[in-house]
This record gives sequence, structure tokens and C-alpha cells, in this order.
Amino acid sequence: MNHAIREYRPADETSWLRCRVLSFLSTPYFDDVLRTKPETPAPGFALVANEEHGTVTGIIDVTVEDELATIDTVAVHPDHQHQGIGRALLAGARDRVSALGVPTLDAWTRDDPDTLRWYRAMGFTEGEHYLHVYASYYTDVGEPDRAIGEHASRFRPALRPVGRPECSEPGGESQS
Repeated sequence: MNHAIREYRPADETSWLRCRVLSFLSTPYFDDVLRTKPETPAPGFALVANEEHGTVTGIIDVTVEDELATIDTVAVHPDHQHQGIGRALLAGARDRVSALGVPTLDAWTRDDPDTLRWYRAMGFTEGEHYLHVYASYYTDVGEPDRAIGEHASRFRPALRPVGRPECSEPGGESQS
């Protein structure tokens, strides 16, 4: 079956969300469920792969800030994996990043072995690593960031919060 790569359109949102959540279920991003597609401000962009009937089978969203482009989301629907869709989406993203004159494209993976293997096969190299920790409750409802930090520092003094859980961004390993 042919899959066309094209710009994301607002009418794709439901299919985009379905593709993303189903592809993330068996990965460390299983908890990163969204109810709406985040905006990708220009010069960033969002591409989709779709079947002849218009169903989104793959997605890639890239933000661009100065000389750094970051893959925010790359996902292929489980029923369509291992068909080169992710590779095609990445090639399209690389072309656009290059056309913008941006020298670096990176991604964050949460150190998932299959994802790391894919990025390495695509020519990425490992960069930074960090520990991704979730807090399941707050001790101070009025100041949740401070409460998480105080709670975490009792166990590991060097731990610090990077954002409230409902506001945190996906993260993991940098690929550049």
C-alpha cells in the first residue's frame, strides 16, 4: 500500500492522535497521552504519512529554534510499522531542516533500546542522558514544583524538578 508524505492539516488531528497514542503504547512514552495536537510554530513543521483513504499512518513534528531543530514526535501506527514510513518521514524532515539552513537535528528517546537502534540506523549519535522520574503526589498543593523538589531531594540530593507533570515535555536521550 502506498503512503504519501505531506504537510499536516487540522482535519488530520483525530487520525494524528490515534496514530500517536497507538504507536506509543509499547514504548516508554506510553504515558504521554494527548487530547489535542500541540501547535508547531513556524519555522517548525509537521508532516504526516497517509494511506490512499486519508488515514494518518505516520507522523513527525519538528520544532526549530535558531540553529537547532528537534523532533518532538515521530510515530508510525503499529499496523504500518516496518514499511519504511518512519524513514520516509525522517527524510522529509531532514530535507526541510536542511532547506532552512539549520545545522542540527536532535531527538529525545527516554533510552528505549528499539528507538535508539532506529535512530542509530538513521545516522544519529548519542548525546546527553538524564534520569526521567515521575512524582505521584504533592506534599504542598500550593507549590507543587517546590514540594516535588523537596520530596525528591530527601532520596537523591541532586534531583530537581524540571516541570510539573501535567506540563512536562517528553524527554530522554539526545540524538544529534
